[in-house]
Amino acid sequence: MQLSLWTYEGPPHIGAMRIATCMQGVHYVLHAPQGDTYADLLFTMIERRDVRPPVTYTTFQARDLGGDTATLFKKSVSEAYERFKPDALLVGASCTAELIQDDPGGLALALDLPIPVVPLELPAYQRKENYGASETFYRLVRACVAGHRQTEKSIQPSCNILGATALGFRHRDDVVEVKRLLEKIGITVNVVAPAGARPSDLARIPHAHFNVMLYPEVALSTAVWLERQFGQKFVNVTPIGVGGTRDFIKAVAELAHIDATDFLRAETSRLVWYSRSIDSTYLTAKPVFIFGDATHAVAIARVAAEELGYQVVGLGTYSREFAREVRAAAKLYDIEALITDDYLDVEAAIKAANPALVLGTQMERHIAKRLGIPCAVISAPVHVQDFPARYSPFMGFEGANVLFDTLTHPMMMGLEEHLLGMFREDFEFHGDAMASHLGHTAPPLQVSDTAPLSTIWDAEAERELRKIPFFVRGKARRNTEAYAVQNKVALIKLETLYDAKAYYSQ
Repeated sequence: MQLSLWTYEGPPHIGAMRIATCMQGVHYVLHAPQGDTYADLLFTMIERRDVRPPVTYTTFQARDLGGDTATLFKKSVSEAYERFKPDALLVGASCTAELIQDDPGGLALALDLPIPVVPLELPAYQRKENYGASETFYRLVRACVAGHRQTEKSIQPSCNILGATALGFRHRDDVVEVKRLLEKIGITVNVVAPAGARPSDLARIPHAHFNVMLYPEVALSTAVWLERQFGQKFVNVTPIGVGGTRDFIKAVAELAHIDATDFLRAETSRLVWYSRSIDSTYLTAKPVFIFGDATHAVAIARVAAEELGYQVVGLGTYSREFAREVRAAAKLYDIEALITDDYLDVEAAIKAANPALVLGTQMERHIAKRLGIPCAVISAPVHVQDFPARYSPFMGFEGANVLFDTLTHPMMMGLEEHLLGMFREDFEFHGDAMASHLGHTAPPLQVSDTAPLSTIWDAEAERELRKIPFFVRGKARRNTEAYAVQNKVALIKLETLYDAKAYYSQ
């Protein structure tokens, strides 16, 4: 039932598509029924790529199930190789085709093609998209570096940047920013993978001194294997925010045996000054709820609390594999982490926390709009507007500037509600007008969806409620309704509003 509504991650073969799509010279043959080709739209429409993903579908139909679908798959593999001439071939099955048990890996290997063929065994009914991306990248790297022994390193310190994929949240710009930082302090970037890499580039990964892992959801298993196999240590510090970026630079400088003191002294972000400005201090201590993948949720929580002065009242992730890290981060803010992949649980938690701002995924954008709460997207899954044409990283010092805008503008724009109060009688303004940042479909300020049906507001009390600043109005409404229910008051009048205020102020 959940799949018919919203889900934070697709099946694991979507993760494999993210790897194939972002690389060069890689083709993916997916054993899938007709109708499972919808995933192409994720890349061509949402990410606005100018080419389709390098995926060949077998697209078997119901009538094929009575015949030999294995032969159909082998024919598709042979035709894909002849047509696209890839440097490496991925083969696997979609969640539907997995039930047929045709063994795509064994069938493809039996063709004895003159290129690396990487079978993907992705359990569609136990694991999800990020696992599929992680496992695919790991299998590809192992296949491409096969036969390599310990490689002699260059004199110049060098590293690989691992983890960026297609459909990744700001991955394209994050890589540019991180690469710029590394080169400024004297570290050569050997390979960026998987994004933009060819199989021959993956074979050069062992030549670097160490690895920079930007997104553990995708690159952790590969980085751990490379450390065990080639002695390549890896940096597991996310350069998001000023503090995170400075910690990242210190970590890479230590591995490269470089003194980055002068660079750290000279390089900074405008976020530091902006967050101390009069406009920003207006938002100090405002409650914020954060939900997303583990990497972004933990890093953004640090930025919100330490660099912008927000109060983190909610922190969670749908990445169950990293639940331990998110729980540890939540303890820093004296809250309990929310680990779930059910958006209804997230919505209930947001209602209970009553934040002034929600930082989450595309799904939380919808939830916040229904609740009338400002929201900014800070993590995948995302929609087309979160793939901007402009340079807009989240990582590095420039990323910190972008973060300041992202985390403050949704609430700053809410100040227009105060203008609505001042100019309520003006013909361009009226009492039922909504703030533009909440969207045209935001609910009108009438009856709360959390109020019992027997509890209603009279017109005078409703007008008084609208005078309360927007960022605490929801809490005032809920408190008043709870007070009315507790005292068996069916019609909330002006006196009830004042009585509730006095009651909760004790």
